[in-house]
Amino acid sequence: MRVLVTGASGLLGRAVAAEIVAAGHEVTTFQRRASGVDGVTDVLGSVTETDAVARVTQDVDAIVHLAAKVSLAGDPADFDRVNVGGTRNLLAAASAAGVEKFVFVSSPSVAHAGASIVGDDALPADPEHARGDYARTKAEAELLALAADSPSLRVVAVRPHLVWGPGDTQLVARVVERARAGRLPLLDSGAALIDTIYIDNAASGIAAALERVDVVHGNAYVLTNGEPRPVAELLAGICGAAGVRAPGWSVPARLARGAGSLIERAWRIKPGVDEPPMTRFLAEQLSTAHWFDQRRTRADLQWAPAVSLDEGFRRLAESYGRP
Repeated sequence: MRVLVTGASGLLGRAVAAEIVAAGHEVTTFQRRASGVDGVTDVLGSVTETDAVARVTQDVDAIVHLAAKVSLAGDPADFDRVNVGGTRNLLAAASAAGVEKFVFVSSPSVAHAGASIVGDDALPADPEHARGDYARTKAEAELLALAADSPSLRVVAVRPHLVWGPGDTQLVARVVERARAGRLPLLDSGAALIDTIYIDNAASGIAAALERVDVVHGNAYVLTNGEPRPVAELLAGICGAAGVRAPGWSVPARLARGAGSLIERAWRIKPGVDEPPMTRFLAEQLSTAHWFDQRRTRADLQWAPAVSLDEGFRRLAESYGRP
């Protein structure tokens, strides 16, 4: 099968492209910088460029779409242009080129409205109530993708939840950096129970969705390790792997949410050089339960995670040169 993978310069995109190559498929990657994945053909460009998207989708059997603007802050128009407009461009080009399969890589945040998620399956994407521009635009894009599902273009959405592992510059690097600087509090003592997924498992789950799209198209699936743990325990695992002190101080979640809202407003006026230290969405993520029923996902995709969280922490420690 000839597969186009967008966004393969990021941690998850690289892992997905490598997984699909290992399965014996011919892979082309499409992103703004080289993927660094062995065995693929890199094409540089952006999903916002209509002509480039039209060219790269020629002679392709399937598309796995990961390219997105991922951030806690930024110009809302940028999120719309990349996440919604880019997906619209790919869907139109895929339809015109006769592409048969389309895997849209989404996020559980598309259905998170601030309340706890306790053992739910994949809830409907809800852009109206999604928290923040990333979640809002990913929800809009997922709805566009699933609306395009048809006998000729079979579409499935997969939502890996809090992907982490060696080389992660998003979750892991920021947790370690803030813990090292003493700027990583627990919210409500870090008691909220949440799901995450190790990078290898996320990649294999997305590859499984590609292989099963003929059967599961039209549906959305959440991918997790199926091992929900308290936030404090997960942060301690990451910090321990990196050899830094785990957060030991706590603030009330309601105060963090209020502070996050204020920081978001200030960031719009005068953005900092990095992500804001707190947003309302981040405070909600760190203080509300969000873990998912994986029975339908595993049965439909015929998939199960191969790397446990504890083994993931061991591999993460190894990447930091720790025993």
